[in-house]
Amino acid sequence: MSQSLFQLESGYKPLAARMRPLVLDDYIGQEHILSPGKPLFEAIRGGQAHSMILWGPPGTGKTTLARLVASSADAHLESLSAVLSGVKEIRLALDRAREERSMRGRQTIVFVDEVHRFNKSQQDAFLPWIEDGTILFIGATTENPSFELNNALLSRARVYVLKTISDDALVRILEQALADPERGMGKRNISLSPEQKMRFAGAADGDARKLLNLVELAGDLLHKDTEGCETLNDEDLAQILQGNLKRFDKGGDAFHEQISVLHKAVRGSAPDAALYWFCRMIDGGCDPLYIARRVVRMASEDIGNADPRGLSLALNAWDVQDRLGSPEGELAIAQAILYLACAPKSNAVYTAFNAAMTEVRNSAGQDVPMHLRNAPTTLMKNLEYGAGYRYAHDEPGGYAAGENYFPEPMKDKRYYFPTERGLEDKMKQKLEYLRSLDVASSQQRYGSKTVVTGKGGKE
Repeated sequence: MSQSLFQLESGYKPLAARMRPLVLDDYIGQEHILSPGKPLFEAIRGGQAHSMILWGPPGTGKTTLARLVASSADAHLESLSAVLSGVKEIRLALDRAREERSMRGRQTIVFVDEVHRFNKSQQDAFLPWIEDGTILFIGATTENPSFELNNALLSRARVYVLKTISDDALVRILEQALADPERGMGKRNISLSPEQKMRFAGAADGDARKLLNLVELAGDLLHKDTEGCETLNDEDLAQILQGNLKRFDKGGDAFHEQISVLHKAVRGSAPDAALYWFCRMIDGGCDPLYIARRVVRMASEDIGNADPRGLSLALNAWDVQDRLGSPEGELAIAQAILYLACAPKSNAVYTAFNAAMTEVRNSAGQDVPMHLRNAPTTLMKNLEYGAGYRYAHDEPGGYAAGENYFPEPMKDKRYYFPTERGLEDKMKQKLEYLRSLDVASSQQRYGSKTVVTGKGGKE
């Protein structure tokens, strides 16, 4: 698509498009990269553009920032949408860039919105043109560039991270729209209370575009008082903000960040924070069954045998969601999350499993010791399969003290180290007691005498 994303047709323009900042001084937010002394701020101020990747959530000003970079550098701008453009559109844009350079000696900035949607070959198409200086490249993405963009492209462009716009900054953007008679809400005497402005900001969830869309929607529900001042009653405001979903984007960064922080809150014994993130994900449209599955993981990974009831409760919550759906299932999942967050914590099972898997994968397989092999046939009995096996139930206390169930070279191997938290404390004490029986059995069997080897050594 060769037409600039910034060139809008005449006629109606949404408030968000009308209020797009035209100069750097009007840009609100992102002070961490757009304050005096910051490299990007100084580059824009000095008209010195460079290739960059702008990474941040929707509505945080990526497209606007690209426009300001091009404007300050007085560069020709080619804009592409990775959603709508293909190799043909990329080639046409690059051809025009080469013509600008050869005919007019003018720098071209190629801006690609949603650049993460381009495949590897499409991203690679820009590399030689960036390399020889024909173009400067600006890509905008809501996804992590480390995962979605080629290393070759990343090495040629500086990555700038745009953050969610704070509520205070959103209020300033709202006030800017109300005060601008030309591009904003027009020459209207609109009055919103501080509380109403903060409610708009909260509903926007860090997205300036969403904020301005909500404000424009409210413009049709304003009421004039006797003095001509237009106000918004709380009932109409509630209708406008009703049903607004918080940022989630299943499969994107927000999705992974929120399920990760939910897991960390459970692990960190923070039930209130865990419940908040669970509700955020549900409010954002996440499938409750996905969360239920992850809660089962939390029960095994972070609680384990410190409180085995946690796993049962997590599975029950999953079952309730599967059988009954919402809202009953969501309440059951919330119950499981709160229980796990408050339960004693242990990752001993998780650590033991990983250690055992690592050993199995990285070492040669050991045969099952002869005395532990089953002998269902006469031939196998004649070959002494199972000979010498001690049936634990026939032993004192139901424990065959001194018996080894590992391959002989691994006789003393240990993976599982129970903690002193919750039920695992009792498990730890029991295992220590059983090991003491093993030691006593070994001493009884071999005595305390020293065995002298044929080479004069001891063992």
